[in-house]
Amino acid sequence: MRPLVADIDLDALRHNYQLACRCAPQSRSVAVIKADAYGHGALACAQALEEHAPAFAVACIEEALALRQGGITQPIILLEGIFSADELSLVDTHGFWIAVHTQWQVDTLLAATPRQPIPVWLKVDSGMHRLGFDIDEAAAIWGQLSAAPSVATLHLMSHFATADAHDNHYFSQQMAQLETLARELEAPLCLANSPATLAWPIAHGDWNRPGVMLYGSDPLEVANEITQQLQPVMTLRSEIIALRELEKGEPVGYSGRWRAPRRSLIAVVACGYGDGYDRHAVDGTPVLVNGQRCAIAGKVSMDMLTVDVTDVPGAAIGSEVILWGKASNGEILSVDEVARCCDTISYTLLTGVLPRAPRRYHGRSD
Repeated sequence: MRPLVADIDLDALRHNYQLACRCAPQSRSVAVIKADAYGHGALACAQALEEHAPAFAVACIEEALALRQGGITQPIILLEGIFSADELSLVDTHGFWIAVHTQWQVDTLLAATPRQPIPVWLKVDSGMHRLGFDIDEAAAIWGQLSAAPSVATLHLMSHFATADAHDNHYFSQQMAQLETLARELEAPLCLANSPATLAWPIAHGDWNRPGVMLYGSDPLEVANEITQQLQPVMTLRSEIIALRELEKGEPVGYSGRWRAPRRSLIAVVACGYGDGYDRHAVDGTPVLVNGQRCAIAGKVSMDMLTVDVTDVPGAAIGSEVILWGKASNGEILSVDEVARCCDTISYTLLTGVLPRAPRRYHGRSD
């Protein structure tokens, strides 16, 4: 079988979730597992966390239904709410919680007669300028929802645009608006995403929403002592399938972008953009071969990529190749470092790993 596999370390997932909880011991932490748990497999990750997380969060009702069908019984929050009025019956049937961020969602909820009142998170736009009610209209919406028999618990939520940045100016502006509104409404808060969970205790509310940090990625521009404790959950692992000796000056791959600066040994690795590895990886993007750092040489192809292993003793057909994650010798290559070499972020790499790279789970026991 083709040697490419995405190893998923569920013990590392639990470690990272517990780290999020330790960051904010007075808060409850929703485990965000949208986008198939950032490419890690939503049901498997939910099952690994179901004894720890009081609730899960997803983007849409399809993701929530898949978890219910897999046996997950915890509350599941629809972070973008419903997309059509007829979804509200499914929300009622399955006990989902919903965000509301636009007037038609509010109107639908106010007109509904669910079997049980529905927990609601009112989303306000404090500066992200994406989803949510304007700050100055939030109080009126809050009053409507508070009085509605179709609504159970009510929380105030928002999303930070720059919590990952070292410069906290814009974050502080958003936070000040939200603190003022929360005092006015006496509202419980859900504000903190992964970077705010890790770096901004002022944003820790009744609930936090750790996402990418659960999977071992550091979302901060500047790492801190806490982010250094994150453990990689996905290891994208393959093997060398061929070796080529090149003379100085000979090219490798499409367009001959990379040319050997000396007599070189080039390894062909079973992984390419057809598996989700980013085609924009530049020459020099790091990989681990037998636990030793080396570099991509040449453009990534659909099914293969090429690596300069001239300085890797013992490199041979079948040698272990780590595209990101943890090697057998314990060496770690951060997905964040690989993402920077692709001019992107870890989110796109993790969610972009395609089904052709099978997920292999381990560490199921606590």
